[in-house]
Amino acid sequence: MSQARTVVIPRNLAGPLADLARMYPIVTVTGPRQSGKTTLCRTAFADKAYVSLEPLDYRDFARQDPRGFLRLHARGAVIDEVQHAPELLSYLQAEVDERPERGRFVLTGSQHFGLSQAISQSLAGRTGVLHLLPLSLDEVRRFPAAPAGLQHTLWTGGYPRILDQELPPDRWLADYVTTYVQRDVRQALNVGDLQTFTTFLRLCAGRTACEVNLSALGADAGVSHNTARAWLSVLETSFLCFRVPAWHRNLGKRLRKAAKLHFIDSGLVCHLLGIHAPEQLQHHPLRGAIFESWVAAEVFKARANRGLQPALSHVREDRGAEIDLVVEAAGDLLLVEAKSGATVVPETLADMNRAAGRLAAAVRPAAVQPRLVYGGDASRTQSGVQVVSWSDIQDRSWDCAAAPDGPDGPDGRGGLSTG
Repeated sequence: MSQARTVVIPRNLAGPLADLARMYPIVTVTGPRQSGKTTLCRTAFADKAYVSLEPLDYRDFARQDPRGFLRLHARGAVIDEVQHAPELLSYLQAEVDERPERGRFVLTGSQHFGLSQAISQSLAGRTGVLHLLPLSLDEVRRFPAAPAGLQHTLWTGGYPRILDQELPPDRWLADYVTTYVQRDVRQALNVGDLQTFTTFLRLCAGRTACEVNLSALGADAGVSHNTARAWLSVLETSFLCFRVPAWHRNLGKRLRKAAKLHFIDSGLVCHLLGIHAPEQLQHHPLRGAIFESWVAAEVFKARANRGLQPALSHVREDRGAEIDLVVEAAGDLLLVEAKSGATVVPETLADMNRAAGRLAAAVRPAAVQPRLVYGGDASRTQSGVQVVSWSDIQDRSWDCAAAPDGPDGPDGRGGLSTG
């Protein structure tokens, strides 16, 4: 039987990963399962020993004899799935305090909720933490079988294995959801009825790009408000979705306070919504919401891949005026609207300019730049608004409003296909 080929592509996080390894004795890379953490770290640190704590024998060794485990890897190692042995982190603390060589250990973990507390307690000041998310658009395009066109791109999503092995996205994502529900959720929560949780997950997908109402979400799923809150928190800490809070500066009582929910991977949303082919997206009632979440996730990834905090929020006034994303950096404000249509409506540009004027007058930032990301092909500046084609989204800086347009590509160090 012939083995499946592996396509190794450079990842944008490789540069920040190398930078942190020159600063800290330990570097920790977290993210969802199958986002490519293992291959990235093994490629970037090919000179280090590699050990995975997924097999029970290695896991038991690390938990029952942590000193012996670290003695075996005294020169340093890439330790994969370290959430399976959180006790090891206390011994790592003592080890690197005695020998604080930079870049000595590289840790990866898929369950952020299993790592965050242990890291904050044991490794504070000793490790740099990065998050590797599913592929951004520019990373997707590095695969020979990259999808063509907006609908196909949204439907395929950004999990590396789908593109690396040229697998049917809907089939692979169905198995991914099943594995996630059966393994990770049971470890994080005492979920007795997995069918109810699956229903909750699908209801969340139907609310992507919407403000979160936990009471309504819980009622629709048949669970309490507190259960809905806990389950949504697990989805977030598993890097399946994220919440964008409402704008936090005081612009008066007209502002709504609820956070918006976004899924990180558009392909996963499509699967959960029962969209089985890219052609279905063209007339799907949630096409606009899926596109908005895709834009929000691309901005999120662009910043995370540079080791930056997301610094995202949204604005919605009671009378209906809204800004999908507000990106803050260095005192600047970048106001982002997402429209899935291929035509730019002048009224949209006028609304964005009015919103920019109100925010500029209220908070006096260094600069305010409205930016429209749309489903068309031509990028330009129109009526004072940066109009950005969906296909050019990764060619724009998302660090600050006043930055000139240009590529944010990787430096070419490191690479991966699947984790």
